Amino acid sequence: MKRDAGQAIGRPARLVLPVVCLLLGLSLCSPPPPRGVIILCAGDSLTDSEYPRDLRRLLARDGTAARVLNFGRKGATSGEYRRFLESRRAALAGEHPDFILLQLGTNDVRLDADRTDAQSFEANMRAIVAVFRGFTNRSGGRAVILLGLIPPVPESAGFPFGPASRERAAREINPRLRRIAEEQGLVLVDNQALFSASPELLRDVHPSREGYRRLAGNWYQALVPLVKN
Repeated sequence: MKRDAGQAIGRPARLVLPVVCLLLGLSLCSPPPPRGVIILCAGDSLTDSEYPRDLRRLLARDGTAARVLNFGRKGATSGEYRRFLESRRAALAGEHPDFILLQLGTNDVRLDADRTDAQSFEANMRAIVAVFRGFTNRSGGRAVILLGLIPPVPESAGFPFGPASRERAAREINPRLRRIAEEQGLVLVDNQALFSASPELLRDVHPSREGYRRLAGNWYQALVPLVKN
């Protein structure tokens, strides 16, 4: 009887070591957590510019390793970018960004055939945000979306922009961007205030070289607390 009892106790004991070894082996084989951050910049020609490179330099300066992807589309309205994003959804999602920087709206206030009414602009932006909200980072978490207000349209801007473009940017486009950010919990980046305070940086709808550096700095200031968190 004692021998039987000893055998009954010993069998589970002999199973413990292989299980422990298996768990240890799995932990040793697990990939390390992702290093650095991946930032996807989305938008029109304000994005298809120097600012993503300037942003990467700013992050590198404070020791943050970053892969900054530029998916700006020159001349894109919100509707055109929506179609581009829907056609390239899988490819862009496969980049697994940690952060998405979204800047659209300037081309929607043009006076030519690209003009987009306010309701259509808002519908396009909500659809774009909905696609991006489905993107996950390398750890499986949801990508964080930062939404930029558009800069004011300078009075000196020529056709296809004009005084009506300037008014629409202030009264129609930016208020809708604010509302979308508030309702959907997005990080709002005030690029309108940046260039309103320094109009010399924006003599046309495109910033000067220093203007792009300041634009990168504005995104950087919004990103820092998120990256460091």
